[in-house]
Amino acid sequence: MKFDLHTHHFRCGHADDDIEAYIQAGINAGLNVIGISDHSPYFASSEDQPSPGIAMAKSDFVNYIKEVLRLKAKYEGQIDVLLGVESDFFPEHAKVYGDVYAQYPFDYIIGSVHKTRGVSIFNRNRWKKLNEAQKIDEKRHYYDLIGQSARSGMFQILGHIDAMKGYYPAFSALSADDAIDDCLKSIADSGVSIEINTSGKTKDVGGWYPSDAILERAHHFGVTVTFGSDAHKPSRVGDDWALVAKRLKEIGFSEWFYYKNKKPVSVPL
Repeated sequence: MKFDLHTHHFRCGHADDDIEAYIQAGINAGLNVIGISDHSPYFASSEDQPSPGIAMAKSDFVNYIKEVLRLKAKYEGQIDVLLGVESDFFPEHAKVYGDVYAQYPFDYIIGSVHKTRGVSIFNRNRWKKLNEAQKIDEKRHYYDLIGQSARSGMFQILGHIDAMKGYYPAFSALSADDAIDDCLKSIADSGVSIEINTSGKTKDVGGWYPSDAILERAHHFGVTVTFGSDAHKPSRVGDDWALVAKRLKEIGFSEWFYYKNKKPVSVPL
């Protein structure tokens, strides 16, 4: 059983092609299940689309839902198309987002922290004027937000939980192991899964999210895992799936999960 729960398309403004191209790529990659999970609109903004190159317009969200459901029906019997979304997590706006999501039949929602203190986690410049203590504080704050996202009850999956290293590889060496462990304990207690996201290979840091060290700690605390390529072009659908499965078995995982109707489906490794 081969699956990929993290894919994007043109609506977010920074991915190539349409949803059907990703589904067809999934079929060609031998997937049994593909999840469509484009970036959520900024629902708490007064503007329809405040960041056209980052997330879709609020007014286009229903079109996104309808298209996924149409394609789910079209490809039934060939590949199981799941309705997902990659949601930003802003604690102060959680109810706004949750009220929108409750209106639609999502199979799963990925919760991702993309901004901390109003700045993108991928912004290289955020680190330039900080001393070591301030950098560590930023890392601790990031993992506190991820822990909050787990406890919020909004999500089935947490996205790329060390993606802050993407354009700042030194992030991984910042000393905040206790904050990471506290976060992983919250994730385990909340029963949500973390994804092994292979898009880190497209960033400066290389490799996957999260690091092997975090995956080993996650296994220790009983965190469950899933897979997402975070494909922004069809050619990356299912990227490194077999290699991830092999690594997870080496770490000690015996199963991973995909989500359907917000329920976990176990797939043996």
